[in-house]
Amino acid sequence: MNLSDVIESLVEERGLEKEKVIIVVCGGVLAAFKKKFPDFKLDAVFNRKSGEVEVFIEKEVVSLVKDDEKEISLRKAKVFEPKTKVGDIISVPFDKKIGRIEVLTAKQVIASRIQELEQSVIYEEYLNKKGTIVSGVVHKKERDGVVVKIGDVMALLPNNNLIPREFPKIGHPIRAFLKDVLPVARADYQLILDRASAEFVKGLIEAEIPEVFEGIVEIKDIVRSPGYKTKAVVFSNTKEVDPVGTCVGVGGSRIKPILRELGQEKIDLIKSTDSLEDLIKNSLKPAEIDKVEVIDNHKAIIWLAEDQRSLAIGKMGQNIMLASRLAGLEIQLQEVSFVDPVKEDEEEEIEEE
Repeated sequence: MNLSDVIESLVEERGLEKEKVIIVVCGGVLAAFKKKFPDFKLDAVFNRKSGEVEVFIEKEVVSLVKDDEKEISLRKAKVFEPKTKVGDIISVPFDKKIGRIEVLTAKQVIASRIQELEQSVIYEEYLNKKGTIVSGVVHKKERDGVVVKIGDVMALLPNNNLIPREFPKIGHPIRAFLKDVLPVARADYQLILDRASAEFVKGLIEAEIPEVFEGIVEIKDIVRSPGYKTKAVVFSNTKEVDPVGTCVGVGGSRIKPILRELGQEKIDLIKSTDSLEDLIKNSLKPAEIDKVEVIDNHKAIIWLAEDQRSLAIGKMGQNIMLASRLAGLEIQLQEVSFVDPVKEDEEEEIEEE
């Protein structure tokens, strides 16, 4: 069987290294022969001129052959190795054949190892892209999630890594965070994507805003409730650059593309500060906070007006939850009691009487 065309097609169609494919093919043929002849010392070599995989057997050069399967006479040996001598071990062509069952074994071994080779190529290509934003096209929907085509590779965007209430359309472009690159495919996929994590939003900000990409502005911390809100603490390494204004852009020009990517989700950008109290105040926006008291660095009591309470808590308690995660402590709300000065004077007069 001429395997040159098979090897070339694997190299061209699947982007595999020719030498590695040759090793795989030879290994498959050798496995088939060893299955039928397990006691022989065999080897398989690809003949580039003929395009054939040739099988060889090791034999000892002797003056008198007693075991034809392990020994060869000096006269016959010199046909293959003119300088050989008695006692040498040489490889000579193996003239026995294999049957249909062994041929099937060869095909199975080759197919399995080619798959392993393909997976190693994908792993090496994408490993350094792990933790970055990648772009692809929605290919199809499966029970476990959405399949995204990135170049020639299929990646999986699991259902629990989707933004709540988002429904990617087949054929439409999509961006996602490359969460994991597996050395061996799991359920046919090596690339695992994510759009529900805080890292996805961070990656979008880095991709869309040059100052963040260049390190002039840094994202110090970021928390997210996917589909509702992301809160990010931003810091500028240059006094001349306002970190929040830079990320928002004139008229929101820089933040809008990111918001469109996230659907209805909002982003709160918070300027980095050394004051934990100020950080908590800013992280509870849009609520207006009157006072913050931090107790033992594990709890914060927040005083605020009654009409600001629902703003601080947010939808289903998510705003206060995000603020708590960002500050790294428990937040307890305390309403500011309002005392009417007129009523206070009346009470004092009654006491005097």
